[in-house]
Amino acid sequence: MTAATPLQAARIELGWGQEKLARAINARAPAHGLAVRSIASRKTDISRWENGHVMPEPPMRAILREVYGRTDAELGFPSGGTPFGEELTERLIIARRVDARTVALFRQEVDSVRHADRRFGSAVRLDRLRGHITEVEDLLRHTLLRRDRAPLAGVLVEASTLAGWTSLDIGSLNQAWTHYERAKSAALESGSAALLAHATAEQAYVLIDAGNTEDAITLFGEARSISEHAPRLLRTWLAAAEGEGHAIAGHRDEALRAFDEAGALLPPEVDHPELPFLFLGGTHLERWRGNALVHLGAPEAIDHLEGLIDDRQSSFVRASAAIYVDLAIAYSAAGDREAARTYAQQARRIISQVGSVRLRHRLERLVLPGDSRSA
Repeated sequence: MTAATPLQAARIELGWGQEKLARAINARAPAHGLAVRSIASRKTDISRWENGHVMPEPPMRAILREVYGRTDAELGFPSGGTPFGEELTERLIIARRVDARTVALFRQEVDSVRHADRRFGSAVRLDRLRGHITEVEDLLRHTLLRRDRAPLAGVLVEASTLAGWTSLDIGSLNQAWTHYERAKSAALESGSAALLAHATAEQAYVLIDAGNTEDAITLFGEARSISEHAPRLLRTWLAAAEGEGHAIAGHRDEALRAFDEAGALLPPEVDHPELPFLFLGGTHLERWRGNALVHLGAPEAIDHLEGLIDDRQSSFVRASAAIYVDLAIAYSAAGDREAARTYAQQARRIISQVGSVRLRHRLERLVLPGDSRSA
């Protein structure tokens, strides 16, 4: 099999098809003095460039550097093709365009992925986030003033934490860890303690899935210490996250205490303009507590969770799958094989739609009473 050329490898690494690249080129073409062309024509050009049959002209190389966030050498363009300093100058000029509207557009892109993921769930959206992260990161790298860098860094935190959570959901722990490391660095750049606390707490879930629950609990504690003056909504979320960590570790008193604290902190308004990545509306917090009860093996978990499954917020598909997994596990622990199997089947159906490896692994570990096979 022929190895990919540097130009083709850059596109593949982003998870882009030729059509997506063609549209990205057309979006930038006018700014570089090039005409917008048909997608079919662009795809033909892309094939020729990637096969090494034709070398892109200098204006097109500039667009490709901008799209991929890479140098001429990294894209396989001839050395000396770009005058000394020209590439850096181009990137600095582009970065000067960053303003409040630019940041709002980038944040809107992250929000659209987040809402789609909540309602439908899809690992495919991770590719979309990777491209977005690359673009924002390149702009941040070439933006000069802190007043412009801080809000752009905030967008990078949101995109990276969402990519980290999606990576975790598909079982890619190394990838998730890397996204969260980027998120924490960007949070420091943004100057937001709330963003840093959120990224730190989400990274703790990577440790949980890696089997290192005690270190995860320590990280949850650090996140809470960072957020002492953060909005109540975030402190509510962090308390519940720490409660879940304690429940997984089997620390009953600490877990229930943390969820009691979360309930006391929960503000009347469950949406916060600075925290679009948090959702605690409807009975979300009660579902979260029910999950902790299941981890603790508490008999009351069944009644608690069954009282919540008709909640309209269950239109968030991954949340629906999670509650069915919890009920299957709770009924299995109670010795009710048929109820456990029924909920396991409901969970499996939704999991197949959303592609959650994390939930599937949890369901696969379920063994029904009197049955040596998993559900």
